[in-house]
Amino acid sequence: MTKPFASEYPVLRPKDRIISALDVATAAEAREIIGELGSEVGAFKIGSQLFTAAGPALVREFTDAGLRIFLDLKFHDIPNTVANAAVEAARLGVWMLNVHTLGGSEMMKRTVDAVRLACEKEKIARPLVIGVTILTSSTDAVLGEIGIDSGIEEQVAKLARLAADCGLDGVVASPHEIKTIKEAVTKPEFLIVTPGIRLQSATKDDQKRVKTFTEAIDDGADFVVIGRPIIQAKDRSEALKQIIGSTHK
Repeated sequence: MTKPFASEYPVLRPKDRIISALDVATAAEAREIIGELGSEVGAFKIGSQLFTAAGPALVREFTDAGLRIFLDLKFHDIPNTVANAAVEAARLGVWMLNVHTLGGSEMMKRTVDAVRLACEKEKIARPLVIGVTILTSSTDAVLGEIGIDSGIEEQVAKLARLAADCGLDGVVASPHEIKTIKEAVTKPEFLIVTPGIRLQSATKDDQKRVKTFTEAIDDGADFVVIGRPIIQAKDRSEALKQIIGSTHK
């Protein structure tokens, strides 16, 4: 069975750490971004918008072409449904997929086991299974609205520990919670994937908890997801270079 990407590359170059989000409406736009950035980033993310528009066939097209695809559908349902969906994602050849940690331990354990068993039986590479903690658009006030009284950092730490205990490969969290996760989960192989990466001077859009690429990597992020700052730029390659080169202010 093929080892997960993180195990193959113990020392990652900056470009290997970058996942470019294909948050666009059409397959043609996604292919255009890949044509521009295919050799400059480590992976591409397909989320709900593009997956709904173009479907599994586009995922398979990209994985068959040798691209590392992070399928960002944030599965959150009853354990059997999520486990079966994750197995189908693995069969598409994705490199990484995610589930919501708020789905609970049974859901996460069933998913990890189902993916592992299917990949072993079918002799396909096992994707990394990571857990979404708290969305970067959320604040303490948002958590309070849905009945979670603990603050973001406390809740992220709790969910990260739960994900690790359930056998997940890592979590998705804002760059502001990287150090908190490192303290909560001491397994060196436990991955942290962070969205919310911006140039120091850039708009935050709807993401509330953001940092620069350099800050996130220095804090201990393994991979960063970058969307609008790259894909909405007139010169995407140049925008990427500026983000990689951004420094602490």
